[in-house]
Amino acid sequence: MFNFLSFRQKSSGYFLKGLHPAFWGALLLFIIAGSACHKKTKPVQYGRNQEAGNYADVNGIKLYYEIYGQGEPLVLLHGNGASISAGREQIAFFSKYYQVIAVDSRGQGKSDDNSDSLTYDQMASDLNGLLNHLHIDSAYIIGHSDGGIIGLITAIRYPKKIKMLAAMSPNIRPDSMVLYSKVADESSKMLMAYKDSLKAGFKHLANKVKLLRLMQFHPHISSAELSSIKAPVMLLCGDRDVIQLSHIIEIFRAIPKSNLCVLPGSTHFAPRKNSELYNESINRFFTKPFSMPDSY
Repeated sequence: MFNFLSFRQKSSGYFLKGLHPAFWGALLLFIIAGSACHKKTKPVQYGRNQEAGNYADVNGIKLYYEIYGQGEPLVLLHGNGASISAGREQIAFFSKYYQVIAVDSRGQGKSDDNSDSLTYDQMASDLNGLLNHLHIDSAYIIGHSDGGIIGLITAIRYPKKIKMLAAMSPNIRPDSMVLYSKVADESSKMLMAYKDSLKAGFKHLANKVKLLRLMQFHPHISSAELSSIKAPVMLLCGDRDVIQLSHIIEIFRAIPKSNLCVLPGSTHFAPRKNSELYNESINRFFTKPFSMPDSY
């Protein structure tokens, strides 16, 4: 009787033996690729990445930072009460082109603070100290909100440390012409609530109070100081920002080498919520020759 199974096995064997060696190479690559797809890649824990993180002894504190990528140094500075992780979209993008140094500002993230109160001048001094610690003469700076303020002060106090600065939604004084009234009222109420809780014995809120007081009473940057900035600066803001557009324009006009970028359909949190446009706008500013075209 005809053994169909035996015939099929023999036929299959003859068929497989006759295949070109290139087939086996392609099959092996297919199997490896399929296996790799099944392995889940762990997302990078920005702000808690032991492989990329380190501390620098700066101004009597331990300042935490993480480094990603290679190339020219680019420092990333976060906003009030945030940390390195807030800039995860920027780290992922800019580390393809630069050596990104993401910093936890004093008293935030994993960085220490040994002072009774916080000032932006302190934080700019910390940044200068970190760059000295890393033996970096000058760097590109991207600062969001408080980070933008620190960037401006660094450009004023330590001009040689900055090649170019992109500052998203900074302010130069704490008055009613800066924040929209609703935002300013909510900030004041929050500070009062935290201070009351602190008095009631909730000691863990002490740092929150310091951070809110920082926003409430600082910074104090004059137009004359802004006019001394030598580095090219791009001021960014969202068209639905918490900082009034008129204030951003005031800063823009006071800086000699400046560009203005108003991100459409964006809030104060554009670095995360509209990261593609935000990142591309800054990257273009950093990589193209700086210009201030005259339309007249």
